[in-house]
Amino acid sequence: MFRTIVLIFAGGALGAVLREVLMLRVPRLLDGFPLDILVANLVASFLLGWVTALHSRKFVSDGANTLLGTGVSGGLSTFSSFAYGVAVLMAASAAGAVVAAAYVAISLVAGYFAISIGLAIGRRRPSKPPN
Repeated sequence: MFRTIVLIFAGGALGAVLREVLMLRVPRLLDGFPLDILVANLVASFLLGWVTALHSRKFVSDGANTLLGTGVSGGLSTFSSFAYGVAVLMAASAAGAVVAAAYVAISLVAGYFAISIGLAIGRRRPSKPPN
């Protein structure tokens, strides 16, 4: 139990740092579209799908799955920032509401595809885990 907590803590810290780097490096678009939050959530979605598929095939240990799948992807993704970004866009103007709706739709659809791509890549051959 203690090991699991430490792995989640360490992975979450790393994920949060990676999210902040993305927030500083990825520009917001002129219409207020929160591209930085979208990128962070899509990277986290891909990572979660990829690690999950590798873990199911025994390419990744339980500890690595906890560190990366729960810790890093959990620290990197940011639902609260996603919800806040939607609220700010909705309150801005009628045009902001349109941008917010597009942001929600893009986030859901692209997030689904990011997880699916991660799972597909993680499930690709070779079928035997490394020794």
